[in-house]
Amino acid sequence: MATTINKKRLLTQVLSSARKARAAAEEPQPVLEQFVYALCREDATPEQADRALQFLRERFFDWNEVRVSSIRELEEAFEGLSGPEGRAQRLVSFLQEVFETEFSFDLDGLHKRGLKQAHKQLLRYQASDDFVSAWVVQRSLGGHAIPLDAPTLRCVRRLGLLDVATENLEAARASLEHVVSKNDGPQFTDALSYVAEGYCWEETPQCHSCPLSADCQTAQDGGVEPAPQPAAARSNRPKPR
Repeated sequence: MATTINKKRLLTQVLSSARKARAAAEEPQPVLEQFVYALCREDATPEQADRALQFLRERFFDWNEVRVSSIRELEEAFEGLSGPEGRAQRLVSFLQEVFETEFSFDLDGLHKRGLKQAHKQLLRYQASDDFVSAWVVQRSLGGHAIPLDAPTLRCVRRLGLLDVATENLEAARASLEHVVSKNDGPQFTDALSYVAEGYCWEETPQCHSCPLSADCQTAQDGGVEPAPQPAAARSNRPKPR
């Protein structure tokens, strides 16, 4: 596992790699919509989640129409994502539960409950899980939480930012939240999605071309040569005659 100094250097490299990734939205979105987005975003890239949410917005009149639609209709929104049927079922289950408890599709009242109580409420929804609740806390409620899905866990373990033996998600999040600042959380999450999609594949990872290979514990243990860096600028000093 990386030392504290190495972790800080790795974190700098991860955030730097986000240059090609989409910048995190500055304005928080409504809680309910952010929950729906998290259902799209788990185990997916930002671009895939964006397409799924856009499909739902454009194809259906409102969230109530989504709630009463068939699973088969909603599966189309999740085309290209893992488990489209399961995602559609979770979406309907969530909207139905909100409708039955709130009599509306507005969860912004969670802002008034405090982060601890709001987090507990989010976890009570059957469609929720650790990733979804942490995502909403990070993106809508202004809290410090690192949402962890399979690609993110794979990256942080291979990089050495998290002990491979750490299986408990709550403990894993707490460990990363100690290293990653609240302000850097959204960018860190999106950057790791970029790295997981482009290089850190579950099978045959592309360590040789990964921009993090020079500091990645797994790449170094495997004897991977770091990705080439830009050549240093030449000196302007005139050549001797």
